[in-house]
Amino acid sequence: VQLQASGGGEVQAGGSLRLSCRAPTTITSVFNANDMGWYRQAPGKQRELVAVITPAGTTEYADSVKGRFTTSKNNARKTVSLQMNNLKPEDTGVYYCAGRPVGPDSTSAATYTNWGQGTLVTVSS
Repeated sequence: VQLQASGGGEVQAGGSLRLSCRAPTTITSVFNANDMGWYRQAPGKQRELVAVITPAGTTEYADSVKGRFTTSKNNARKTVSLQMNNLKPEDTGVYYCAGRPVGPDSTSAATYTNWGQGTLVTVSS
């Protein structure tokens, strides 16, 4: 699964951004069978989970983004989105989308086999 992330940018605190992750060259059935995750990495920090969505549409979120971020999946378009509202300066970082065949422990970054190139989100106070 080859992934292309987009939608990052600079926004003031309280603003919104929508990230998209496309898999244009992937067979639809393969994409549909993947867990899709969003991770982020702030300067000087380790990569951390933001959100996950399974083929069944089940979602999980990091506590720090619950109620503010929403991930969704469009199987026909082979796209995963991350809607980010009420952004805070601590949300700043490079955001990555990732995919893997569905399986246990979907929140573990180590289990994801395909990663997009990352898109930078900067939230100013």
